[in-house]
Amino acid sequence: MAAADDLRFDPWDTAFLADPYPAYAELRKRGRVIHYAPTDQWLVPHHADVSALLRDRRLGRTYQHRFTHEDFGRTEPPAAHEPFHTLNDHGMLDLEPPDHTRIRRLVSKAFTPRTVEQLKPYVTRLAGELVDRLVEAGGGDLLGEVAEPLPVAVIAEMLGIPEADRAPLRPWSADICGMYELNPSEDTAARAVKASVEFSAYLRELIAARREEPGDDLISGLIAAHDEGDRLTEQEMISTAVLLLNAGHEATVNATVNGWSALFHNPGQLAALRADHTLVPAAVEELMRYDTPLQLFERWVLDDIEIDGTTIPRGAEVALLFGSANHDPEVFAHPERLDLTRTENPHISFSAGIHYCIGAPLARIELAASMTALLEKAPTLALAEEPKRKPNFVIRGLEGLSVTL
Repeated sequence: MAAADDLRFDPWDTAFLADPYPAYAELRKRGRVIHYAPTDQWLVPHHADVSALLRDRRLGRTYQHRFTHEDFGRTEPPAAHEPFHTLNDHGMLDLEPPDHTRIRRLVSKAFTPRTVEQLKPYVTRLAGELVDRLVEAGGGDLLGEVAEPLPVAVIAEMLGIPEADRAPLRPWSADICGMYELNPSEDTAARAVKASVEFSAYLRELIAARREEPGDDLISGLIAAHDEGDRLTEQEMISTAVLLLNAGHEATVNATVNGWSALFHNPGQLAALRADHTLVPAAVEELMRYDTPLQLFERWVLDDIEIDGTTIPRGAEVALLFGSANHDPEVFAHPERLDLTRTENPHISFSAGIHYCIGAPLARIELAASMTALLEKAPTLALAEEPKRKPNFVIRGLEGLSVTL
């Protein structure tokens, strides 16, 4: 067993947040599993271990389907945080079978390859319109003008949220996702609770409206499935809708700005992409590997596991380091290089196992559509000023990305 106390791994340090990848290299050299005292987690930095543990049923996103908080030596969350936990704990990302299986089966009907492919013309048209506006303005904030509006609009359209109601969706999502950082502050928790209450109240009204007047949208589909015998409680519908919005655009937004920032800082690769747009699909995969939008995924140990001679006991928490796994030289040749022609790219940015990202095909379409539109309509796009990174570790992104033509 190794300890991380003397390493550069520090999720609250601005230098680490600016570039965590050298610290990951140190972790990988230190061992296959490292205990990190500040969060009382076991860090897993190697690709093979992360990939295997994502599929290991001795680990779970929750333990409450088998154990109580007391069994795990944990205390109940503060009562003031209850609205967030009610919302979060009924979404399939934080459920285990059989509840996870039941909800995912229903939701997956909206994300079949055929259904997602049918969205492609809408996504392509919307991406083009957003880029047109950016070009007409002579530049602007790529985050606010393109990266955010595209996936938010697509998920909102799928859920059946009217266009006039969409303005609060991104702020609600950002406040809720603040709770996924390590050791969130009370201020972060208060914002997450407020957003959870407001978002849940809005969706409760929308569900009631769809019961009266169903539409051709996912929420109407979940209501119909419930009425036909596939039981989904109202809270599960609300939590599922919020999860799809949060997961359905958070990664896409950050992958877009992280990716373009990486391209601007690697002008040779950007030039190659501009010269050959057929590289776009490979570029999407490589950019998600190179600067991973979700750096860490947590799992609870439900039954003792052993990694490299170290026993991690039931009740412990494991931190699977996606960003480190995606830079593992055992899997990726010269992982520190951005290489848009990389052919072998088994990155795990979309997770794996039963919690593999259900929206991964849609995310790929969105990322490719916005990238293609920017390459075609804004071929001289350039960085206007050095971007400022968000002070987050788990969800890695930028405060904005100012560009000019």
